[in-house]
Amino acid sequence: MDYVSALLPPVVMAGFFIWLIVTIVKTQGGPNKAKEDAAVDAALARAEAARPKTGDAA
Repeated sequence: MDYVSALLPPVVMAGFFIWLIVTIVKTQGGPNKAKEDAAVDAALARAEAARPKTGDAA
């Protein structure tokens, strides 16, 4: 029975990892994709606007 206790943790972790990957793949896209993309674009625009302009001051 030692082999069962030795194999159980890796099997449980593999199952959890597979579940995690499947969940991530299933939640990509869908009806909220446009809202998520817009939120990221807005955050990037705010970060760009807040950045000091470094360029030729001539």
